[in-house]
Amino acid sequence: FAKLQMLDALNFSETVYGLGAGIFFVGYVLCGLPSNLALNRFGPRRWIGLMMITWGIFSTCLLFVTTPVEFYVLRFLTGMAEAGFFPGIVLYLSRWYPNQRRGRIMALFMSAIPVSGLLGGPFSGWILNHFAAGQGGMAGWQWMFL
Repeated sequence: FAKLQMLDALNFSETVYGLGAGIFFVGYVLCGLPSNLALNRFGPRRWIGLMMITWGIFSTCLLFVTTPVEFYVLRFLTGMAEAGFFPGIVLYLSRWYPNQRRGRIMALFMSAIPVSGLLGGPFSGWILNHFAAGQGGMAGWQWMFL
């Protein structure tokens, strides 16, 4: 959703934005296996917490982007930080819940993905429209990352 205002504000082309979106997955794929190995070494509680903190920091830093290179670097780092989250949560839930409850818990976790899109879309639109006037010295797309 940030793309709607970000391209014009930063004078990015569709190609620049598309490459940045793709670079996210390069970081995600490259760090998937190492992240899962670290998950086993440090434990899900510590590793998932670290992933969430770094993921949040890198995502928030996107509001300061002014050049394509900054955008690419932060998208790559965000992909790296997010890489082990999904398998980490699955591992954590499998250790926490007994076999007879695990299927229901996994289904509940998986159902949060479409629900987040259902709720996040309108909320993102509200943020873009409400803060479009540059409140606080930032554009609507920047508020999305805050």
